Amino acid sequence: MSNSKIIIHAEVPVKSEHFEEIKTLSLATLKPTLQEPGCEVFYQTVKADAPNTLVFFEVFSSKEALDLHMEADYTKAFFEGLKDKVAGKPVSTMLKQL
Repeated sequence: MSNSKIIIHAEVPVKSEHFEEIKTLSLATLKPTLQEPGCEVFYQTVKADAPNTLVFFEVFSSKEALDLHMEADYTKAFFEGLKDKVAGKPVSTMLKQL
């Protein structure tokens, strides 16, 4: 694995009528993601001024660790569950350490 950390800030606006379902799917990814090799941080939050918008802050030790996460069944299930339930385009921003 390389030494380049992958830092992601992602926002997912969810239709209010589907929020509880998507929150449950999201929470199902928390524990297994934190146990993945290379996962350093995985926060699941919501915006204070837009409580139906999930906000994720993730740090992986390498691209390989992120790839492992993205290929996990629980990650795929989360993204599959989002289909037709988002209230707008999800935004994902790749960050770099100073």
